[in-house]
Amino acid sequence: MYVRDARNRDEAWLLDHIEAMGLDETAFRSRDYVIAVDDESNTRAGFGRVRYHPNPSEPEVAELTSIGVLDGWRNQGVGAHVVERLVDTARMEGFDEVYALTSEHEYLAQFGFEGVDAEDLPELLRERLAEKRESLDPEAIGMVVDADRFRMPDELRERFKDAAEAAEEPEDEPEETAEDFGIDAENATYKYDTGR
Repeated sequence: MYVRDARNRDEAWLLDHIEAMGLDETAFRSRDYVIAVDDESNTRAGFGRVRYHPNPSEPEVAELTSIGVLDGWRNQGVGAHVVERLVDTARMEGFDEVYALTSEHEYLAQFGFEGVDAEDLPELLRERLAEKRESLDPEAIGMVVDADRFRMPDELRERFKDAAEAAEEPEDEPEETAEDFGIDAENATYKYDTGR
């Protein structure tokens, strides 16, 4: 497994999965995303975005958003490595702090993110938080991590090394009956009976 920058050809795939997972696609730009990929099968397993908010009256802000992991890849460190790559990217762009607006606060806390009261968020993020609570995530709170203090739990690093797509459980399909096809099983004649 590895995490790479999204490419233009990933755009449709990203939009499909963002919509299916009910994630934030505000001001979508595929170049802001990273994608976790299985190096053996080349299967895309997860994704996330760092969004930069320029603000003339305050310093620019980096926000993690639209982080998703496909069902067969969950609980294997995929999301953790997406988050790590996004924080590293923001740090390399000169950001000391990275924010997130989410209800998944326990998940992000394991990496060193801490809760921030809404009134202590940068103004732009206060507005985004209100919008997010209204439309996508009513339980969302503001979180922040010092980019230099981000930490990856060892167990998630190990899981990621051996990540593999879990096989989906086949759904039990109900047995089809003659009635499903509009056939009266008690009065029907044989298929090739011409009535002569």
